[in-house]
Amino acid sequence: MQKNCEPQQWHGTTILTVRKGDTVVVAGDGQVSLSNTVIKSNARKVRPLAGGDVVAGFAGATADAMTLFERLEAKLEQYPSQLTRACVELAKDWRTDRYLRRLEAMMIVADRTVSLVLTGTGDVLEPERGVIGIGSGGSYALAAARALVDMDLDAEEIARKAMTIASEICVYTNDQFVVETLKS
Repeated sequence: MQKNCEPQQWHGTTILTVRKGDTVVVAGDGQVSLSNTVIKSNARKVRPLAGGDVVAGFAGATADAMTLFERLEAKLEQYPSQLTRACVELAKDWRTDRYLRRLEAMMIVADRTVSLVLTGTGDVLEPERGVIGIGSGGSYALAAARALVDMDLDAEEIARKAMTIASEICVYTNDQFVVETLKS
């Protein structure tokens, strides 16, 4: 019998943002899994930054995400009220810094005017139609939110319904949501 020499992998998360009307919502599930075991069911993967003017959610390794949150906070202090500029500067650092290059995470960040996805490859992407999903259940939540966005629902209702759908499909996503909302 051959032993599996690969380290156990952390799986999962679903982070979704929905921008509709004068509201942007970032929602995340609370499940942290190691291989096929749920380690924690109420993790907080979405949090306000910059005194509540920015909301960020992460998918990936927790320690890596905390490092990125701290770095983003510093960039937001350096470039106040300039989320896109702060994110571009963070993405540059993330891609070029030897330590940061090894971080395994993605982030969704939003303020009252823009929503962005940040990756370790230097991407700073703005979504089409105001909806972004990342993580293992991100595609499910994204598809559900896109289907719901033209209905007579507000941004938070869309996000909660889409996250519920993702939690029913993705085994690495649960229904313990953290939802943060910003209004223009």
